[in-house]
Amino acid sequence: MSAAEEIYGKVARVLVVSLNVEEDELTPAATLQGDLGAESIDFLDIVFRLEREFGIRIPRDELFPESVFEGDPDLVREGKVTDKGMSELRSSMPYADLGAFDRDRRLSAVPDLFTVGMVAGYVAWKLGQGAGGESGVVNPPRATLPQEAYHER
Repeated sequence: MSAAEEIYGKVARVLVVSLNVEEDELTPAATLQGDLGAESIDFLDIVFRLEREFGIRIPRDELFPESVFEGDPDLVREGKVTDKGMSELRSSMPYADLGAFDRDRRLSAVPDLFTVGMVAGYVAWKLGQGAGGESGVVNPPRATLPQEAYHER
């Protein structure tokens, strides 16, 4: 089993317990809120369990940043994230694949960024930092999740 598969498996187990869902509901593209029913309190539980499972520290707002768009009209216009807003989002979430969101940019789609695959990518990114990786990695290990991890189990 590769390191990416091991990370994905552990993240999946954390999410099954935290969200009280069945393992077969988890796919890398499953959104935490829309597909798995996560609520704000669940995000705290997920962070706590990931810290324990992987022996990492997850600073507040690093994995699940609160709205990076609040209070700055240059970041969102007419319900769409601006170029400046995309830059802020990339800076806040260097571990996330924002390609599809960048093509759409609806503010209402931001919660859909938080998927099972994104959480696994975050953990891989975080563990890479601890192994001497750079904190500003633009293409984190998330991109190396094995194809098998993207298929329903």
